[in-house]
Amino acid sequence: MIPVFNEVYSLDKACYDKGLNEYILMENAARAMYEEIIKRDIKSVCIISGAGNNGADGIALARMLLGICEVHLFLPMGVKSQMAKYQFEVYKNYNGEYSEYTPTKIKAYDCYVDAIFGSGLKRDLDNKINNIIKALNKRDGFKLACDIPTGLDEKGDFRGEVFKADVTVTMGAMKLALYSDFAKDYVGKVKIANLGVSFKNYIKKSKYFLLQKNDLQLPKRKKLNSHKGTYGHLGVLVGEKEGAGVISSLAGLNFGAGLVTCITKEKIQIPYELMHDYQISDKFSAIAFGMGMGNFYDDEINKLSKLDIPMVIDADMFYKEEIKLFLDKKVVLTPHPKEFSSLLKITGIGEYSIDEIQKNRFNLSLEFSKKYPKVVLLLKGANTIIAYKNQIYINTFGTPALSKGGSGDVLAGMIGSLLAQHYHPLKATINASIAHSLAGDIQPNYSLTPIKLINNLSKFA
Repeated sequence: MIPVFNEVYSLDKACYDKGLNEYILMENAARAMYEEIIKRDIKSVCIISGAGNNGADGIALARMLLGICEVHLFLPMGVKSQMAKYQFEVYKNYNGEYSEYTPTKIKAYDCYVDAIFGSGLKRDLDNKINNIIKALNKRDGFKLACDIPTGLDEKGDFRGEVFKADVTVTMGAMKLALYSDFAKDYVGKVKIANLGVSFKNYIKKSKYFLLQKNDLQLPKRKKLNSHKGTYGHLGVLVGEKEGAGVISSLAGLNFGAGLVTCITKEKIQIPYELMHDYQISDKFSAIAFGMGMGNFYDDEINKLSKLDIPMVIDADMFYKEEIKLFLDKKVVLTPHPKEFSSLLKITGIGEYSIDEIQKNRFNLSLEFSKKYPKVVLLLKGANTIIAYKNQIYINTFGTPALSKGGSGDVLAGMIGSLLAQHYHPLKATINASIAHSLAGDIQPNYSLTPIKLINNLSKFA
């Protein structure tokens, strides 16, 4: 896991307090971008720099590239900060080319660098900057963003046109703005620039964490003397839309549960490897419900709430007032934004539209987590958010392949499977979420189906 931060000004200031200065940090920031450029076959570079310190990073980069490739520096806003003025004077001392006019008709270059605005953007972009970003985005070539692509604000929301980067070199540490759902199409691959001290010495404690592939711990069976009961018994409520429950059951079985039982109101046809029951009871080591449930189990929700076993709750349950019966228990909730909107209203946290939720995913997830500290919340999206005990874990591995009916049912079954295998709810959610995302990235993204997704779980090493 990599710590992520709301802001890094305080981290920079701590460096200054220990004897480093702004110039040293800026030289290292520019050097990190320089290294991204020189390792590619780039003969010409266009750098658009803003008037402040993000622009100063771009000007320093331009100076480093002089004599290595063709460099043209655009300064459409002039230079205003002390560091921008300083870097500009040094750049001119080396006879660097620059233009102060607004480059809305940009000629072809091998590389385009956006150093207009970095972190902390709080206002809408004006027409001049919007037109520049439009022009840059239309050009082919390698696109590099300095710190945060221009057009994204400190929450990762749009403030106009957004520079679409292939790589974003972010300064010092990961920023939360880079991991909004809106940002995912624009940041490209994110890399951290070392600013002159080790990452360990630069950062402080954070409540946000970026999940890595090496955080995945698959439920591999290492104990030789075992039987099916060793690996838990998952019960899945199969409701009105029976396919959802059956898909969840198959996912649970394929992700390691020793036994999986479909609980139904009446006899249905299920795959032979699944068990069948008509009763909700405490014989299960975990239960998954809500997927396609409809109103089939409304008369048994109270009974469910009295069971003292781990549960994963999904879909239809987030529209029922009875969901509140489960929020003082160790449960995992897996809503998408529309379901989360209903959940927030039912729990009295507030009434939010889907758009408002998307713009405030991190804050609203934290608020829910603070109110219900026993609950693990997984909020679905382009980047999945997992909230527990006032901490956020971000899964960026999801792909458009998972935008297919039934993918969420697979995830619920996978989490339920790990709960049945006695994983802690947070650990079950993190591991199932990563595995689910990676399993969705194995074949062409348009052709994935829930059954293919389940089958892909066997393809991990």
